[in-house]
Amino acid sequence: CADYAARLASHDIQPSMSRIGNPYDNAKAERFMRTLKEEEVDGQAYRDIDDARTGIGEFIEVVYNRQRLHSALDYLSPDEYETDLMQLRQTTSNAIHSRENCY
Repeated sequence: CADYAARLASHDIQPSMSRIGNPYDNAKAERFMRTLKEEEVDGQAYRDIDDARTGIGEFIEVVYNRQRLHSALDYLSPDEYETDLMQLRQTTSNAIHSRENCY
């Protein structure tokens, strides 16, 4: 444990660990890591560390952050959610402006 803490400190990294016996402290990060492993890393044969960085980076930026359905977004992809939100905002804005002309 001391070696681990020293290595983190040598890179100016602040350790972050959950409390003993409380798996909910880090649940979202743990769930993301599970998704990353299941949907990208497992079954991949990366040629080297650069290939792994590229593949994982593309998964995160393209698939996870844009295309993958998320339960927190009512099972829409982030892109679909953003599009729906922008349309709702435009509709609301138009409705507000049309009411202003009624008086």
